[in-house]
Amino acid sequence: MPTLQWTDALALDLPLMDDTHREFVDLLATVERADDAGVLAAWHALVDHTEQHFGQEDAWMAQTRFASGNCHSLQHKVVLQVMREGAARAERGELGVVRAMASELAVWFPQHAQSMDAALALHLRRVGFDPATGTVHAPGALPQELIHGCGGHSCSSGDAEQAEAAATA
Repeated sequence: MPTLQWTDALALDLPLMDDTHREFVDLLATVERADDAGVLAAWHALVDHTEQHFGQEDAWMAQTRFASGNCHSLQHKVVLQVMREGAARAERGELGVVRAMASELAVWFPQHAQSMDAALALHLRRVGFDPATGTVHAPGALPQELIHGCGGHSCSSGDAEQAEAAATA
């Protein structure tokens, strides 16, 4: 049985985001179930999806006044960097690395979705953002200043600095 399964607790009431997250969970489960012959291909499919997934969310943030260095985007950057490094190691035969990473992603993802993604989904709803078209239906609700944290009350600009330091370490 996969470590992480889709539940209503992961739903954020933003259909396009929820569909993308459900696909992430499904692809992660595919990695966990894969045998040695298939794990690398399954990992590559997860990495490809995650690049698009994070790119989509990062674009939504850019369109709705999140600063490019906010901690949410920086966390995306760090996770993708680690996933790519895992793929490179698996290509050298270290399959245990991606198996361990899959287990860690199953722990990380619900926390990320229920904090940073939930704050983003709330922000997108507040400004009337349509993810399918990129239209902001309530431009007056856009923040005057760029959002430098993650968009939630528990995130500060210091979090972004820590994430950036980790990404460049």
